[in-house]
Amino acid sequence: MAGSQDMFDAIVMADERFHGEGYQQGYEKGSSLGIVEGRQHGTVHGARTASEIGCYQGFALAWKCLLCTCTSEKDSKKLKVLESLIAMIEKFPYGDPTYEKLQEDLEKIRGKFKQLCALLKVQPDFRTRSEGSGLSF
Repeated sequence: MAGSQDMFDAIVMADERFHGEGYQQGYEKGSSLGIVEGRQHGTVHGARTASEIGCYQGFALAWKCLLCTCTSEKDSKKLKVLESLIAMIEKFPYGDPTYEKLQEDLEKIRGKFKQLCALLKVQPDFRTRSEGSGLSF
């Protein structure tokens, strides 16, 4: 009778055991897939942010060359904002994705860029879609 009791317990406990093993296997597979998906998302998002900042930097450096020969008071204000934008871009922590104020600093750069565009009276259109990326006027 003890042998039949052990066999009955094994059958009843099989469901619980298989459930636990299935959970563990699913958790391990989900964790590894989550890491891969997270890395891909981070790569895409990082590339998009770097492309955006690169366009701002190229825009700023080009306008700096254009405005360096001008000496009017209006142009000096433009140059001051331009220098401020370049300094913000140079201080941006490209290599530290864990930087706490990353998004905040990025928003400040975007704001300074918009301010500069208003002073220069240009309407930039920055696109990061698959159809094309860059800065157009």
